[in-house]
Order: sequence, then structure tokens, then C-alpha cells
Amino acid sequence: MGHRAAEILLETLESEIVSGALPPGAPLSELALAERFGVSRTPVREALLELERAGLAERGARRAFFVRALGAEELADLFEASGEVESALAALAAHRMTEIERQALIALAEAPAASAADYSDLNRRFHDAIKSGARNATLAQLLGGLDLRTSAWRAANFHEAEERQTTSRAEHLKIATAIAQADAERTRSLMRRHVAQSHSVLAEILARRGR
Repeated sequence: MGHRAAEILLETLESEIVSGALPPGAPLSELALAERFGVSRTPVREALLELERAGLAERGARRAFFVRALGAEELADLFEASGEVESALAALAAHRMTEIERQALIALAEAPAASAADYSDLNRRFHDAIKSGARNATLAQLLGGLDLRTSAWRAANFHEAEERQTTSRAEHLKIATAIAQADAERTRSLMRRHVAQSHSVLAEILARRGR
């Protein structure tokens, strides 16, 4: 139960940080959060440590947590690194996916979504399928670390930029088609561009908020 409570806390706090409801510098008091969510301080501490690992929170001089300000340059660096690693995995997937996996990927790219939350889940499944299909544990582990620091920000695209779901879906279909055709270099280029576009949309969202 404690671990599940920590997961729920983490998801809620991530959402509030990324949406701007918890702005940079906002305190993340263990006691206040425990009282707010009606849990002990243990799952709160677990969630805060995970936020720290994701680069969304940090500790001050007295070891108290607060929301970390993520600069534009750092965010660009993260997405650039993610794009390079994920494009390498996508190129490998173009060579290594089975025909069944290729068709399942196209089905994911074409699947309908009733809401931004539904599409965010489809997006995660699409990228996870490519990572799995690449069959390279080292690159997958590298991407996992980058995903921890960028996935919450990517999800903001679908909640705050209405047109992003449409453009993302079109990009997914192009990537899935290139993989189905075993065109590794085109797949690499399309995935790199896809991640860069996600960053571009996010940068516009943050600029509107005045960050």
C-alpha cells in the first residue's frame, strides 16, 4: 500500500509541477503533503526522492525539498540527448522488429484516443514498443533514465497544446511506416525530428507561462 501511495503522490506532484500549479521554488513539505493526502511521511519521502531523481525537485540548505526551476538550456539539452538515444533505438528497431511487432506498432500509431490522458498513454506505449523492438538493453537503459526526466514534460504537450496530439499522431505513423519498411536511416531521422518537435511545443508552452 505504501508503494502504491508513493506512486499516486508522484503522479499528482509531477502533474502539478509540469502544469505550473506548483511553480519553481514552491516548498514541498513532507508534513504538509502527508496531511494533504492523508498518508504517512514514508510514501511522501519516496515520492519526493523520485522527483529529485527526475530533476523536478531539489533540496535547500536545510535539506527541505522544493520545486526545481528547469532552465530552457537544460531542458533543450535533455531533449536533444533523448532524441539521439531514441533515434538510435528506432533505427535498430527498423532492422530487428518482427513482422508481428511492426504491424502492432502501426496499430498503435493509428489507435484512437478519447482524451489527452488516453493519448499520453498511447504515446508511452508506442515509444516503449520501439524501445523493446530495438533489442539493445544498454541503449534502453540510457533512454529510461532520460525518460524519467522528460516524460512528464512530454505529457504536458497533449494537455496544453490541443494541436499536438494531431501532429504527434502523424509523426508516429510516419515512424511506424518507416520501421515497417525496414528503412533504418529514415526512421532515425523521423524519430530525431519527432522528439525535437515535442521540445519545440513544450518551449512554447513554458514561454506562455513566462518561465
